Amino acid sequence: MIVHFSKKEILQKESSYRRDLINSLAGYKSLNLIGTKNEHGVTNVSPFSQIFHIGATPPLVGILFRPHTVERHTFENILNTGFFTLNHVTPAFYKEAHQTAARYEGSEFEGTGLEEEYLGDFHAPFVKLSPLKVACRLAERITLQINGTELIIAEIQDIYVDDKGLRKDGSLDLNALETVTNTGLDEYHIGQRLARLSYPKPGKHLEELL
Repeated sequence: MIVHFSKKEILQKESSYRRDLINSLAGYKSLNLIGTKNEHGVTNVSPFSQIFHIGATPPLVGILFRPHTVERHTFENILNTGFFTLNHVTPAFYKEAHQTAARYEGSEFEGTGLEEEYLGDFHAPFVKLSPLKVACRLAERITLQINGTELIIAEIQDIYVDDKGLRKDGSLDLNALETVTNTGLDEYHIGQRLARLSYPKPGKHLEELL
C-alpha cells in the first residue's frame, strides 16, 4: 500500500512528524563531526549531515545551517574565525558523535569524552579517532531567501586519511574506513557496497571495478 501526502497534509502534520518525514526524504546522508574553536580558545564539535561536494578545482564543500535566529556555536565560530574541520564518524564512536548535539555549557569534546587533535598549524581541532579529517577555510556565506537557511562554502586546505581507505586512483573506500552514514535525525548506518562500475557510455557494457 502506498501512502500519499499532499503539500497541504504535510503542513497540517504535527511539527515533529513533519520534521522527521521531510528530513528522511533525501535518504542516506553523509555524516561528519564539525570541529571549531572560538576566538577565546573554547572548542566545539557537532554532528552535521547537510554537507555536499561543490567542486574539485578549487576543492570546495558546502554546508547548510538552519536559519541563524538563535545562538549556534558552530556557525558563529566559523564566521568569526574562518576555520573548521570535517571528521568522518565510525562505529567506534557514533554514540559519542550523536551526544555532541546536546547543549553543553563548555566544550562538547570534554562533555562526550572525544579527544581533540591538532594537525599542522591549523586553528580548529580535529577528532582524533576519525579516519578521515579535512581542514576547511570559509570562502563564502549565502543566506537563502526562501527560508533563511544559511549556506557556507568552504575551501579545503588539508586532507588526512587512513591509507587503508585511499585507492590508487584517488577515490575513497568508505567501507574500509567504516564511515557511518545517517538518515533523519537519529538513525545511523554502515554502508554496504554493491559494486563500483565503469564510466557509462552508449553501447558499452558496464564493468565492475575493484
